[in-house]
Amino acid sequence: MALWLDQIGQIWWASLVRDTARYAVFAIAIWALLWVLLKAPLSGRKIRKESPPAKQMVIEFLISMRSIAIFASVAVGMTLASRAGYYPLSSMAHHWGPVWFGVSLVLMILAHDAYYYWTHRLMHHPRLFRRFHRRHHLSLRPSPFTAYSFDLREAVVMVSFVAIWPLVMPTPFAVISMFVVHQIARNTLAHCGYELMPAKADGTPLIDWLTTTTHHDLHHADARSNFGLYFTWWDRWMGTENPAYHAAFARAAARKPRPAWNHPAAPLLAPVAVGSRTESPSAP
Repeated sequence: MALWLDQIGQIWWASLVRDTARYAVFAIAIWALLWVLLKAPLSGRKIRKESPPAKQMVIEFLISMRSIAIFASVAVGMTLASRAGYYPLSSMAHHWGPVWFGVSLVLMILAHDAYYYWTHRLMHHPRLFRRFHRRHHLSLRPSPFTAYSFDLREAVVMVSFVAIWPLVMPTPFAVISMFVVHQIARNTLAHCGYELMPAKADGTPLIDWLTTTTHHDLHHADARSNFGLYFTWWDRWMGTENPAYHAAFARAAARKPRPAWNHPAAPLLAPVAVGSRTESPSAP
């Protein structure tokens, strides 16, 4: 029994160290690069004039460590389940070669984008918001450390996709590791506070089907819109993209926005009820 508990502790600690290192590489490195080293040359691409206070970023970092501890706990369960043979599709996909490796990575990213959109939108329901998602929206001005600043329940929802997906789709475990790197990279950049996507001549994003930092920053400013993580598809299909998005992006990218009549008018969701009054969760 003691040996079994020791093995679990070793798996948990190894997962904690690995995920913390990934978080540090992206959150801390992007903060140091954009907010310190390149602060002056990128000043024209800063989305908001005000920066988050140091206290907010310290709290976000500590809350992120709590989220990573939850991720490590789920990793223990996945490791033990794999050893017991409960992930046969992953073992099978391991032998399918490099083509399937690439295909399965793309499929996992696409599936996670759909999963994130719908769970994220659901967590904005008035009955769920305070219990699942309020912590994240306390970051009124996002920073790279906001990426994993989750309520406990939200952290469980976010990591559940990683545990469930290989049960239903043949996905090598090495692909899951690459997916996690992609996820934290995109998540950190979404909260980095600077618009890094190049703009076309008309002020729209160079790759308009990818979400930009401005796209997600608008979600923190107006929580009724822009629920997507990697791609803009679901917000556009469901009519939840903020109609001011392209104009806001053009301003952040220092380009002249295209005429307003080109912006599709998207219906937004009703404000979230917080306590006894109704307001946007991101309202101060």
